[in-house]
Parts: sequence; structure tokens; C-alpha cells
Amino acid sequence: MSTQDCLFCRIVAGEIPADVVHETEHTLAFRDIHPQAPTHVLVVPREHHADAAALAAARPELVAELVSAAARVAASAGHPDDYRLVFNTGAGAGQTVFHTHLHVLGGRSLDWPPG
Repeated sequence: MSTQDCLFCRIVAGEIPADVVHETEHTLAFRDIHPQAPTHVLVVPREHHADAAALAAARPELVAELVSAAARVAASAGHPDDYRLVFNTGAGAGQTVFHTHLHVLGGRSLDWPPG
């Protein structure tokens, strides 16, 4: 997939609207269009990497920046101590957009194991 065809690259570029809740020089956070919890935000790197493993191999410091941005999103949503972070890597794990994204979920009890 080229970055021109990537949904999240197009959101980062401003070509597709999103409900942005936080941004930094290297990250963008926006509400999931199919929320699974009262707070369900996706944090993405502004540069394209297909999945969390590819991002970690190429830019491990950016993984840390995604997690820091996710913590700020959770805190601003009122869940500074109780939230879940999820990377889905690969279609078999539920990844549907092949641009690294970190799900931030909070605002309700999150059972384990997830469904």
C-alpha cells in the first residue's frame, strides 16, 4: 500500500476530516469512528509505518512518543490511572488499517481477556 492510499496518512495530511483530540510534532490523536468504550482514541505517528513492529524496528523512540501521547489523551479524558492501550499487529489480530495506531480505551470497566 502506498501512503497515498493509506487512510491514516490522509487523515494526518488533512485530506480526510477527523475529530482530533491531541497532536504533537510527530503524533496525531483522533476519536475512533466505531468506539468500543466511552473514550476510544487512536494515536498515530505522522509518518507511515505499517504496524507496531515496523515502527519499533525503524523508530523505537517514536513508540515511546505514541505511549506518552496516549497517556495525555487518557488524562485529558478523565482517566489518568485507568485506561487500556492496544496495538493490533496484522490482520489476524484485528488490524484493518495498515498504519501503526495505538488504541486508547477508557471510561468503562475493561475485562480481561478481551473478546
